[in-house]
Amino acid sequence: MSKANDALYAVPRFRRSGDTALTVEVGDGIDADVNARVVDLDRALTERALPGIVEIVPTYRTLLVCFDPVMLSRRDIEAEIMALWPPVAPKGQVRRRWTVPVAYGGDNGMDLDWLAQRLDTTTDEIVARHSAAEYRVYMIGFMPGFAYLGGLDPALHVDRRPEPRLVTPPCSVSVGGQQAAVAPPLAAPSGWHMLGRTPVRSYDPRRTHEPFLFRAGDLLRFHPIAATEFAALERAAEAGAIVAEREELKV
Repeated sequence: MSKANDALYAVPRFRRSGDTALTVEVGDGIDADVNARVVDLDRALTERALPGIVEIVPTYRTLLVCFDPVMLSRRDIEAEIMALWPPVAPKGQVRRRWTVPVAYGGDNGMDLDWLAQRLDTTTDEIVARHSAAEYRVYMIGFMPGFAYLGGLDPALHVDRRPEPRLVTPPCSVSVGGQQAAVAPPLAAPSGWHMLGRTPVRSYDPRRTHEPFLFRAGDLLRFHPIAATEFAALERAAEAGAIVAEREELKV
């Protein structure tokens, strides 16, 4: 018999988020089981296709349900969620696993040398540890396509920068605290530590069928590449190619 996860709530907790949204808390902390329940509830509620639901946004431990109060009440949504509780993943569900190429260090990863010194190790060891882990996409947020990842090797946990940079390069691959991240092809401020860059465009509005490449619940691995290969893959991505590899796993 599996041990109960204390991070999961026995029943969801509902929080008002203004007049047109409801936050549903399913657990506490950065936890794979908690996030899996968020993803399962997102799927189950999406499949219900309730008239009046405008958008559903999964996060680490909550689901934000945006709705039209003229068509649907908050109590209606709470009742639907309780009827679905606890949500379960369907048998034969397919889970996506991405392999994302990364050019580490140098101009692509301005903090790699600093991090090696800070952790009293080598840049090769950091790259090996960072690329050996299997990550979970916990949520997309902050800016379009920014993927927050769990699963970072504890040896690479380090506090974020005391003073964020006002601008960091597009498509940065970074770490901060116990998390890792992949940024979209947009320059942005960040307090995370830049280890490298990927040619993968996690967000591309030209991909009308799939503008956001990653989604909550996906698995992700990093694959080190040379700067020359990065340049070639970046050109391919600019031309519209999806230069990440995707596997579909039955769970």
